[in-house]
Amino acid sequence: MSPGRPVELRAASQPLLLGEAAAGTGAARPAAGRSCSTPCFCFATPDTLQCRLVRLLEPPAELPAAVRNLSIAGGNLTVLRAAAFAGGWVEAAAARPLANLTLLVLTHDAIEALEEAAFAGLPALATLDLSHNRLRSVAPGAFAGCAQLRTLRLNQAVEARDARGLGELLDGALVNLSLARLELAGNRLRELPPWTALPPALRHLDVRNNSLQALAAGQLDGLAALGRPRLHLAANPLRCDCASLRPLLAWLRNGSAADRGLLHCASPRALKGWPLRRLRASQLGCGAEDLGLLGEGAPGPPETASYVFFGIVLALIGVVFLMVLYLNRKGIKRWLNNLREACRDQMEGYHYRYEQDCDPRRASPGDL
Repeated sequence: MSPGRPVELRAASQPLLLGEAAAGTGAARPAAGRSCSTPCFCFATPDTLQCRLVRLLEPPAELPAAVRNLSIAGGNLTVLRAAAFAGGWVEAAAARPLANLTLLVLTHDAIEALEEAAFAGLPALATLDLSHNRLRSVAPGAFAGCAQLRTLRLNQAVEARDARGLGELLDGALVNLSLARLELAGNRLRELPPWTALPPALRHLDVRNNSLQALAAGQLDGLAALGRPRLHLAANPLRCDCASLRPLLAWLRNGSAADRGLLHCASPRALKGWPLRRLRASQLGCGAEDLGLLGEGAPGPPETASYVFFGIVLALIGVVFLMVLYLNRKGIKRWLNNLREACRDQMEGYHYRYEQDCDPRRASPGDL
């Protein structure tokens, strides 16, 4: 069996085990001394374990203590109970803590609920990916014990659509964390999450590809109270009128958007697809007092004008080239005739020499 290839072992009588940390070299090799029950495919390296293409109904009963990166995708976990990845909750503590686990990926696992202390026993966990699930319930202490958690990904994982629903879902679950990045992309959100439900140390809030049409001043003021985390807002259907954009333009002017160059208008129809950074006050129907919100000075012409100008320059160059050819048509014709005659003379010379070489009467006695 060659190293690094997926292993499928059938041992139905044993609990599901994703692998064993290999010792020695860094080359991937099957876990020794342990097995995976059918139909789990195990990929074992010194610190990375993966289990895909299998419908797990609960987290693995045992995991090697040395694991650093753990990925489970395509399962049916539904509910994560206390210390779900650390052997369960025994006498107010995790039974088998994973002190080295820093990355936990749980995508497409149909997770609906996170109970109290669901991730207990993972003190070094820094990145948690719960994307592509359908979270309906998150206990206030679901992330208790994750003091090192810095990145939480909830992309396409939240059922709530407005600030109230998000507040109820995340109520108390994030405020005691030291999160630096929270991702909520692709959740069809119509409002930003309430700032009271966000961790105070947040530096990046990713709400791309949602249904945000306008950002209320109160929501942005709340984010300002958290230290103005950088917003990621691309691929949202922004409504571009003066009243809707005034709070967002003020926020953008302070440089608190990481992707301001990617923001485009979705409505009204006259401005659909127009880059936000190129809008003018006259297009929005704003007064002179709002002109400063659109940036330093009036924006330059749209990019389409640059392409039109470039096309005109190319057309002029083409016209000049054709005029030069027309004015020198006699000289060009004479040059082409001379070239044709020279080629004809050359070919006639080759033909004559070929006929001479093929004449048997001119062959020398040594050639017979």
